[in-house]
Amino acid sequence: MIGSMLSGRYRLESKLGSGGMSTVYLAVDETLGRHVAIKVLHGEISDQADQLERFRREARAVAQLSHPNLVGVIDAGEEGGRPFIVFEYVPGQTLKQRISSEGRLPLDEAVAYAIEIGRGLQAAHAARLVHRDVKPQNVLIDPEGRAKITDFGIALSLESHGLTATGRVLGTTDYVSPEQAMGKEIDPRTDVYSLGILLYEMLTGEVPFKAETQVGVAMKHVNETVPNVQRRRPDASAVLAAAVERATAKEPRDRYRDMGEFLTDLEHALEVEVSRAGGATGEATSVLESVPDKRRRILTRRRISWAGVLLLVAAAAAAIAIAALSGEEGPSKEPPPDSTTSDVIAIQSATDFDPAGDGEEHEEETGLAFDGSPSTAWTTEDYTAGLEGAAKDGVGLYVDAGSSVTPSQLALRTGGGAWTFEVYGSDLKTAPTEIDGWGSPLTSELTAEPKMVVDLDTSSPNRFFLIWSTSVEDGTPAEINDIRLLS
Repeated sequence: MIGSMLSGRYRLESKLGSGGMSTVYLAVDETLGRHVAIKVLHGEISDQADQLERFRREARAVAQLSHPNLVGVIDAGEEGGRPFIVFEYVPGQTLKQRISSEGRLPLDEAVAYAIEIGRGLQAAHAARLVHRDVKPQNVLIDPEGRAKITDFGIALSLESHGLTATGRVLGTTDYVSPEQAMGKEIDPRTDVYSLGILLYEMLTGEVPFKAETQVGVAMKHVNETVPNVQRRRPDASAVLAAAVERATAKEPRDRYRDMGEFLTDLEHALEVEVSRAGGATGEATSVLESVPDKRRRILTRRRISWAGVLLLVAAAAAAIAIAALSGEEGPSKEPPPDSTTSDVIAIQSATDFDPAGDGEEHEEETGLAFDGSPSTAWTTEDYTAGLEGAAKDGVGLYVDAGSSVTPSQLALRTGGGAWTFEVYGSDLKTAPTEIDGWGSPLTSELTAEPKMVVDLDTSSPNRFFLIWSTSVEDGTPAEINDIRLLS
């Protein structure tokens, strides 16, 4: 069809790609003098009623959408009995090509792309459309570095049953959700799962499951847990790993409730990665700038330009101090002594605990207490007259292991200082809101040290673990740089 004219307006110049249903061509819009992309249905299936309706449905579905992270529909028509759809032309490469050529992407860039894709899908979900085929082959990177999702060929409208019968699997099995692989009912959480798998691939350079057949891959999505991202990408923060884990939960009820909830955690993860790296690179810069200040937990627009400088200065000062005192080259990112031989129990989240005050104790910093970086930290507020002056018995931070566990030790990195603490545990469904609800402490009262491993009295399992600060120096906050539960 190269050289042919469609609707007397679009002249086909070259083929961009081909799939099971259609071929995509680069064309010139002779009327407006611009390049467009045109998807033309294959001739051998243009007379199949169901395929023809699916093709037309894509045009109608995507024509409803207008979003910077979605490839827009310009026109649609038929030529010689063959229907076609005209899209905006996005020069550049697909995200799959980017991953294939570079392998795993920088942490902040991978999260930024996931946020952009998620924003586009969120717009589709608002229009009652589920994409159902989220994969890097369907994500285009435009010349400005922005991700734009395309190919709603198997999108399902939530307003009707559509053409896909129960039991029929559509979608690429490398990214297919368990419920889709089993032919069950789907909703926007299907796209959440597929985006979680795509994010995993951007972070590790490969998909989580491989098998000799596509059916074998699909069954692994149904039966096997997605590997922990940090096993293949150790420099990823715990905040980011937890987001991937929740997005790729097997049961839809265990995932994020919707794309917006997933995006909230991804935006937080992006802040953490930028903070740890000392600044943003590439597309991550513009994505972070697009997050409203009121939704940021760590970096505001005023603070972002100084974040890298401050972190580098702090890291350099710490390195000089440790080298002067111990003769070592600098601070290690390894766990404290005696913990390297133990298995680390994953922490799902951290929450500030201030039952006798306003209920808030630097909530925006809680993720920094278990992100694996010694240069970031959660701190208490500044108590100029100590906790006694604030009429408080203590304040603290508790972590959630996600299930009942029996760690033998708690590894801590702190900012030092003469603050004391105790460790408590709870195996209730939700963490107690008052200190009396935590029962007896798992430790005696301890004084914080920069690197310490604490033995825990865990004769019974617990899900939540509270570091309860019982005193702080006047005007000097208690600081927790890293928490690890050790089995």
